[in-house]
Amino acid sequence: MRLPWRRKARSSDAETSAEAAAAPAAKVKHADRFTFQDLVAEATADIGSRPARLVMTILGTVLGIASLVATIGFAQTAAAQIARQFDGAAATQVVVTAAEAQSGSQNKTVAAGRLPWDAPDRVALLAGVRSAALIGEVELADDETITAVPVNDPSAAPVASPQLYSSSPELLDTAQGGLVTGRYFDSGHDSRADRVAVLGERVAEKMGINRIDSQPSVFIAGIAYSVIGIIDGMERKSELLDAVIIPMGTARADFGLAAPSELDIRIVVGAGPQVAEQSVLALQPDAPDTLKAQAPSGSSDLSQSVQADVNVVFLILGVIALLAGGLGIANVTLLGVMERIGEIGLRRALGATRRQIGAQFMVESIVIGFIGGLIGSALGVLAVIVVALVQGWTPVTDPLIAVAGAVLGAVVGWGSGWYPARRAARIEPVAALRGV
Repeated sequence: MRLPWRRKARSSDAETSAEAAAAPAAKVKHADRFTFQDLVAEATADIGSRPARLVMTILGTVLGIASLVATIGFAQTAAAQIARQFDGAAATQVVVTAAEAQSGSQNKTVAAGRLPWDAPDRVALLAGVRSAALIGEVELADDETITAVPVNDPSAAPVASPQLYSSSPELLDTAQGGLVTGRYFDSGHDSRADRVAVLGERVAEKMGINRIDSQPSVFIAGIAYSVIGIIDGMERKSELLDAVIIPMGTARADFGLAAPSELDIRIVVGAGPQVAEQSVLALQPDAPDTLKAQAPSGSSDLSQSVQADVNVVFLILGVIALLAGGLGIANVTLLGVMERIGEIGLRRALGATRRQIGAQFMVESIVIGFIGGLIGSALGVLAVIVVALVQGWTPVTDPLIAVAGAVLGAVVGWGSGWYPARRAARIEPVAALRGV
């Protein structure tokens, strides 16, 4: 009766011994498992062992990421600078002219309306208007000239006369011009139709007039006009630098000027559409359609065009450098696989799986790409700041671009290391150990 019990006891003892032996084995297997920390440690252990190779490996990625980050930074900075200049010039000007219409059976183009002589005073009451000035182009007869000397030498070579303009006294302020010497005529000259003239800087140089203390004169159609000033600048009406300008009242009295050609209005930034709509009503309340007002658009097409061009150029350069960096990472990683075949075979012989070997080289490539992305992003932002400071601009860049650059570097490393990692994972232990 004891035999079955003894057998049972012996069977239980055997089962207990088997469980006791299996328990340590299970613990050992759990302890030897290749964790993610082990993977990162193995993948990064060889990166810094050869600094020269590391520098050459990440150089392409650094250049590519730096080019991409600098591309966006330069585009944003240039767009802001162009927008600022556009706002300071064209965006603060409204030009009012007479609308054109077809007249008669010959379909000739004639002016449908006429600017009033007191137009600057009318629009000055509108909100957003800083100053306004009338400009009229004076037509001379074919035999009438503008010279600096009263005597016409028939033997001298003919010289083209400068253009003759008339304006109201507010032109210098409206066109943001400056004085080289002398002064601009005022409302008294205009109302009295005084025969005074102001020369543009370039036409004054051609006529040999550079000072007014000697009371120089120019002769317009044989009539002497005293030169009281020489102007320069004229950001909005640069053609006036090649012209002779007389008061509007003088042009009406001496040359029968019928109506002004245009009304230039200097406005505050953003008031263009409003001033353009209200100015024609203020000038011709009964027939606003006979006048045409040209106002700046709300956004700068020039700014957007330049930004697009800069983006395309730098983006192409950045992509090329980025591809070169990716190929560099792939080549160096593949070379590392060939040099470490013995190590790979030993790891496989000790129990490392193909997935672990491939993951090791993949993580190594990602880390190298991430380091290149960090350095490239920093260099790209630094380049934008340095160039902006040298040019006197305000640097504009998005902080998220720098973060995206580092992430993009890691993505490039991942894509570059895929094939070398796959090749390393396919190496068999026996073949690897034989090649050592």
